[in-house]
Amino acid sequence: MTSSPDTPAGVRPGDVLAGKYRIERVLGQGGMGVVVAAHHLQLDEKVALKLLLPEALSNPEAVSRFAREARAAVKIKSEHVARVIDVGELPNGSPYMVMEYLEGSDLSVWLQQRGPLPTELAVDFVLQACEAIADAHVLGIVHRDLKPANLFCIQRSDGRLSIKVLDFGISKMTTPGALRHDMTRTTALMGSPYYMSPEQMQMAKNVDARSDLWSLGIILFELLAGRPPFDAEAVTELAIKVASAPAPLLRSLRPDAPAGLEQAIARCLEKERERRFQTVAELAIALRDFGSRNAQASVERVLGTLQQAGIWAAPPPPSSLSGPHSVPLAPARATVASWGHTGSGAKPRGPAIAVIAAGALLVVGLVIGGVAILKRGPRAAATASTAVAATAAVTAPAPSASAPPAAEVAPAETSSAASTPAASTTAPAPSTRPSPAAEPATPPRPAAIAPAGRAAPTARPAAKATCDPPYYFNAKGSRIFKPECL
Repeated sequence: MTSSPDTPAGVRPGDVLAGKYRIERVLGQGGMGVVVAAHHLQLDEKVALKLLLPEALSNPEAVSRFAREARAAVKIKSEHVARVIDVGELPNGSPYMVMEYLEGSDLSVWLQQRGPLPTELAVDFVLQACEAIADAHVLGIVHRDLKPANLFCIQRSDGRLSIKVLDFGISKMTTPGALRHDMTRTTALMGSPYYMSPEQMQMAKNVDARSDLWSLGIILFELLAGRPPFDAEAVTELAIKVASAPAPLLRSLRPDAPAGLEQAIARCLEKERERRFQTVAELAIALRDFGSRNAQASVERVLGTLQQAGIWAAPPPPSSLSGPHSVPLAPARATVASWGHTGSGAKPRGPAIAVIAAGALLVVGLVIGGVAILKRGPRAAATASTAVAATAAVTAPAPSASAPPAAEVAPAETSSAASTPAASTTAPAPSTRPSPAAEPATPPRPAAIAPAGRAAPTARPAAKATCDPPYYFNAKGSRIFKPECL
């Protein structure tokens, strides 16, 4: 590899690093490192290389931060985190990191070039960042440096815009018993002051996941208002404002913003972290209604990630989304509307037991009757269809008090009808059905419930004297059809 003192990290276009990465151009440079576009010679693939600047090599904290970023990024499998492909060390001892090549721009450049974002787009971007942060938090990783410059916007192959979270260099491991990667000194200011929570301003080592939620609230405020909520000319003045001054309301700078969105951001910016959203799932749910139709998918992925890790136990609001992004929820308490109560494994009592028993007997009777009908032939099957439909109506929920009264069957008679023995398999000789003109004109009658297993007669018998009317009312006021009139 050739080097030039005039180029960042001593590399220039055409140089080949590690025998396989040919440098093409510089993509960006920060205070500690530089990112260059390169071509992987063996794979014939464009990649991005991140290198430390020569002056950073003498800083143990910078080298540790670089290694920490690689370890954190490779653990997080979210599609919204830039993938780390390889790591290595150059002959001069400088570490390097190979990442997926991204085409697009970060949101700080977006704001400079286009100004504030439409509400739905800004919410969608933050929800996608929430997906990445959810994956980090379940691993015990707090980013600690979320800002628009670390949210990189690309265009996917299907044309949709997608956010990639970058730079986990000052991330902190919070999982109990995990290997400590946090090498930050208490006196060091780690992070970007405009986006740091009050507790991070005081002591960077004591932050937890709720500090990232503060940063996401600041980012969303800036994406919508065009500027961060706290501003000052000096870091000390900014720290005082962050610690004590109330954050301005979003709609004072963005009047068209929904009130609910303003409230969600205000909760992110609570000074006391116990008053903020406690998990990224809570924030995602609060933002869901203000994003595009794709917002629900992001919310469900956030909830699913935290549920799988046992961090989020409360069921989310009902979702209309189905398919591969649906979240497996915790078992819900079963609701039985006809029993008038909600319970988990509760046993029905009283009339409910009679209803269940009657339903079971009806099913048995229908099965036995079905066999007899099949042996009788197509005519019996056709006439029995009405009886089956009427019998099914018995198991339907009872009508409401406001509904007009309908033909009802008392539970006791339903049970006896269902338990009637099946008819003989020997079918009687078919009778000739009289023509419609020969039948007396009678008003329509409610569908009669034929006993299960007994085929309806093919010819209508003569009405009996006691069948006018063919029903009576029991003590409960239910209309009961006389068996001899069926």
